[in-house]
Amino acid sequence: MGATKKKRCKHCKKLFIPDPRNTQRQNYCSEPKCRYASKKASQRRWLSKPENRDYFRGPENVSRVQQWRKTHPGYWRKTQNALQDPLIGQPSVNINDTNESGCGALQDLLTPQPSVLIGLIASFTGLALQDDIAKTVRRLQQLGQDIINPATPKGGRYDETAHLETSHP
Repeated sequence: MGATKKKRCKHCKKLFIPDPRNTQRQNYCSEPKCRYASKKASQRRWLSKPENRDYFRGPENVSRVQQWRKTHPGYWRKTQNALQDPLIGQPSVNINDTNESGCGALQDLLTPQPSVLIGLIASFTGLALQDDIAKTVRRLQQLGQDIINPATPKGGRYDETAHLETSHP
C-alpha cells in the first residue's frame, strides 16, 4: 500500500491526510469547524435533490414520527437533540437605546433566541414535532398581535380562550 497523498480542506484550505479508507471522498479535515462545514454541505446536497425536499414534511411523515413517539414515550425529553440538529443562535446586534425614560414597548424588550423560544414552547406544550410547534407559534403570534393591537375582530366580541384551543390529543 502506497503513502496517502495530502489533500486541501475545502473549508480551511489547509493540507491534511485523509483517512485511508475514504481517500477519494474525504474533502474536509477533522477540525470541528471543517466537520461542521462538511455536514452542512452534505445536508445541502441531500436537500437539493427533488425526491428529498419534502422528506420531513407532510401528513404521512408527521404520522410516521407520531407513531414512533408513541412507541418511545419521553425519548425527546431524555435526548438533547431528539429529532433534529441543534439550532444555531443568531448573534445579537447592539442597538443604541434612544428611549430616555428606560421603559420601552414590550416588543422592543423581547429579543429571544429562536432555540430558547422553541424550547419553551416544547416544554410548556409537550410537543416536539416541528409541524406541531409551528402551529403553536402561529397561535401565540396571533395572541401577541391581539395583545399589542387589541382590535375587536369582525363579527363580535374577542374570544379570550381562542388561543388555548389545540388540535392535539
